[in-house]
Amino acid sequence: MPPNSPPDDYDNAGLVAREGPHDNAQAYSVSEISAVLKRTVEDRFGHVRLRGELSGVKRAASGHLYCALKDDKAVIDGVMWRGSTARLPFRPEDGLEVVATGKLTTYPGRSKYQIVIDTMELAGEGALLALLEKTKARLEAEGLFAASRKRPLPFIPRRIGVVTSPTGAVIRDILHRLADRFPSDVLVWPVMVQGKGAAEQVAAAVRGFAELPEHGDLARPDLLIVARGGGSIEDLWSFNEEIVVRAVAESPIPTICAVGHETDTTLADFAADRRAPTPTAAAEMAVPVLADLAGFIGDLAHRQRRCAMRPVTLGRERLAARAERLPDLKTLLQPQAQKLDDLAERLRRGLKDRAAHARERLQSDSARLSVPLLRQRFLAKRDRLAAARLAPALLTKRALEDARNLDAQTRIFRSLDPKAPLKRGFVLVRGQEGALLTDQRSAMRAARLRIEFKDGEVEAVPAGGATPKPLRPRKAPLKSDKPGQQDLFG
Repeated sequence: MPPNSPPDDYDNAGLVAREGPHDNAQAYSVSEISAVLKRTVEDRFGHVRLRGELSGVKRAASGHLYCALKDDKAVIDGVMWRGSTARLPFRPEDGLEVVATGKLTTYPGRSKYQIVIDTMELAGEGALLALLEKTKARLEAEGLFAASRKRPLPFIPRRIGVVTSPTGAVIRDILHRLADRFPSDVLVWPVMVQGKGAAEQVAAAVRGFAELPEHGDLARPDLLIVARGGGSIEDLWSFNEEIVVRAVAESPIPTICAVGHETDTTLADFAADRRAPTPTAAAEMAVPVLADLAGFIGDLAHRQRRCAMRPVTLGRERLAARAERLPDLKTLLQPQAQKLDDLAERLRRGLKDRAAHARERLQSDSARLSVPLLRQRFLAKRDRLAAARLAPALLTKRALEDARNLDAQTRIFRSLDPKAPLKRGFVLVRGQEGALLTDQRSAMRAARLRIEFKDGEVEAVPAGGATPKPLRPRKAPLKSDKPGQQDLFG
């Protein structure tokens, strides 16, 4: 054998592969070796926990989650099936440091190994805070935390809705505080406030209150309080979930968020219309103090009464001031009383003087009223009357003038008589009250018409009225059997 000759197995190598009867190096197919590797890896690494940074996170339409876990020196692919992703307590994003629990396996289609993730957790509070900041920045960019979205709280809500746990101290503190300040109608929607499914229950409660009718026994509240007690960031994480933040921001009801203590802050606080440091403070924000409100109303009523009485008080003061300036009543009446006494005295003296003067005139006239003097005057007047002669022409002339005047007045009267034309076929139209109607418009407005002919009256109704009853004709005045007064000049 030459010194540089190959071993026997190389000597046996040829163009076509052959397997000897005692050959232990069996040839595997690619599928077989892939299956062997898969079983080996899964048996050796059936349960592992990997810590790394998420990269290339994407969710398929089927619901499966694909990602990669990496550190500064290596990277490994990961997959999370749809059933496991539904149980995730947070939303995986690139850059988050997580601890993934699952098993290692291989993917024969690409000759790669990967981890099938069953559960995924954030690697410490730092990663949790990093996720919180990313979610906050994304929602803030959408405008969910804008100040322009904040609405004022109702001054006195008729009904208050509370979303919280029904068994904790939070609901008792809220009810107790409301009862002390302003007893109100409270509607509680019980939910879980931490753990799996808490975020979905809180969001469903907020949206459920918004869907209630505005009127009725179970009417929509005027104010909503979302409350929870204090705890760690993990305990309060449900109120950082996007589903809760969006439900609070989209609620048509003004909302107060009171989650945790004064130093605790969640994303729901930024989306709410008002943040309360504690649930008790939320109750204080919701309603005013009834006693203070009653005192304020009483003060307003007192001020109103003072304003109403002030003009009266000022009027009294002005009246009293002016009354003091008026002179005394006796002082005002003294000159008039003196003048009255003076006039009374003058009247008494005047009557006395007038009576004396009348007595003197009567005494002087008595001489002229003597019987001989009156008889003499009577005889003189009788003689004068006997000497007078009455000419007939004077009486006749006066009678003719009066007769002509009477005829003229009679003709004027007959020409002005409104019933004279009735004898020539004309009629007089009167209303129901007897007023004379001279135009068509007045006749159409009247309910009934009275038409007067020369021999009587008839009732009529304008177009469309009821059929009138004929009136009885007026009876002519009875002629007296006694002869009339004779004409003095006839």
